[in-house]
Amino acid sequence: MAHLCFQVLSTSFFTPKPQIPVLLSPGAACIKSIHQYRYLYLKAMQDDKFSTPPCDESKVRVPHVLTVAGSDSGGGAGIQADIKACAARGVYCSTVITAVTAQNTVGVQGVNIVPEDFVAEQLRSVLSDMPPNVVKTGMLPSTGIVKTLCQSLKEFPVQALVVDPVMVSTSGHTLAGPSILDSFREELLPMADIVTPNLKEASALLGGVPLETIADMRSAAKAIHDIGPRNVLVNGGDLPASLDAVDVFYDGNDFYEFHSSRIMTPNTHGTGCTLASTVAAELAKGSQMLSAVKVAKRYVEAVLSYSKNIAIGGGCQGPMDHLLKLKSNVERRPFDPCDLFLYAVTDSRMNKKWGRSIVDAVKAAIEGGASIIQLREKEVETGDFLEAAKACLKICRVHGVPLLINDRIDVALASDADGVHIGQSDMPAHVARALLGPDKIIGVSCKTPEHAQQAWIDGADYIGSGGVYPTNTKENNKTIGLDGLKTVCVSSKLPVVAIGGIGMSNAQAVMRLGVPNLKGVAVVSALFDRECVMTETRKLLEVLKESTKIAK
Repeated sequence: MAHLCFQVLSTSFFTPKPQIPVLLSPGAACIKSIHQYRYLYLKAMQDDKFSTPPCDESKVRVPHVLTVAGSDSGGGAGIQADIKACAARGVYCSTVITAVTAQNTVGVQGVNIVPEDFVAEQLRSVLSDMPPNVVKTGMLPSTGIVKTLCQSLKEFPVQALVVDPVMVSTSGHTLAGPSILDSFREELLPMADIVTPNLKEASALLGGVPLETIADMRSAAKAIHDIGPRNVLVNGGDLPASLDAVDVFYDGNDFYEFHSSRIMTPNTHGTGCTLASTVAAELAKGSQMLSAVKVAKRYVEAVLSYSKNIAIGGGCQGPMDHLLKLKSNVERRPFDPCDLFLYAVTDSRMNKKWGRSIVDAVKAAIEGGASIIQLREKEVETGDFLEAAKACLKICRVHGVPLLINDRIDVALASDADGVHIGQSDMPAHVARALLGPDKIIGVSCKTPEHAQQAWIDGADYIGSGGVYPTNTKENNKTIGLDGLKTVCVSSKLPVVAIGGIGMSNAQAVMRLGVPNLKGVAVVSALFDRECVMTETRKLLEVLKESTKIAK
């Protein structure tokens, strides 16, 4: 199993010999026009002016991705991979087919390009009636189809555009010629919110620049970003002479590297499609871009690991099983760092002191405004703890509040809680991630910048830093003070919640530190060592709200 939560893999496509000159960034007017279309669309949606027929209020609007790509008769890549990836991630997927291919695990035997006017008809059918949250592109086999797509997106803007620059199949069959590259650079990439090339595709987009090191990948990500897309993810599964697989993500300001060991399997057909589609699916569900990329990388790793020994077909490029274990029908919204604002941590001794159950304590905290709950019950039998966790989860689901379990990954798995919080002496975060899956929330207690860096590498979603002040809930807990908290926050790439001795008297001082990734405070005694948990939670919530107003 990889020691990191991000598995970088070879994608399904290779590019032709690059003989294309590098095209510089498109005109600012083009990008401005694109963003104006998107602004008007989102404003109309926000103002509820979007023309939709009346519907039953009991119906649930589901996240929706439209994939514009080719059909793979073997079912491993193309729209088939896109549909399965979206389904596995709990997202509806509609399709516009740009080409029909005859292919299997051996290779591509034939390609039949869909006429441009019929591609346009498909686009209008979907976009005019059932507007998707996100559009994801794959095989775009002609410049006319690229132009048709771009024009359709101007007429029917969407929240995000994910571009997988498919050029050559795994078996070496050319799926996009040199003229398509010009259309990509001049028209499609400036509209994209993220583009996800592998090394050969990134090189082709830049006119054949060789990419042999991580530094080359960083330069390529920056150069592709200069063409126009808002974010770039360069997949380094084919990086020469590298023991690890390394991906580079660039958002226009910062670089993020994702390192992991490789999964050795021939069943890699469709990994590029799957990665891009999963990013699209997570964006459709409401995730921020970096979070969507992280979940997508974890999901592809899980699929490859699960599928590494399956046998389908007689060729050397087998497909994957996208559905593996992701069959839960529980709807779980993506982790939002703002959930850390008022982080309530239960305590079995305090509950016993005040004569209340775990369930009663959690219900009162949520009714008072707690934004996330952690069950830290050190003195409860496992069976009782599990039943209490299941009962608490029902309450949290009703209110849309995430539920985490302290330390006990077994209880988190058995109860299907939203995640865990672990300490430096507990199970490593990357092991917890392997057990819990790609989308569970994992928090790690950190006292130093080194701890924070390791939490990021291991795939945690947030860190808890402290104790900020002395506390009676943990013995021999070294305090780091406000200065130590600020140092950890500044060095962390993850959102931070302050922990340790925080209450009504000092919460404002914590929240006024002025570091943007400090998202909230974790509280134990100030809430649960009181007669009325709900009242104390409400009071603290008002203090925190006031502190954020003052900070602004």
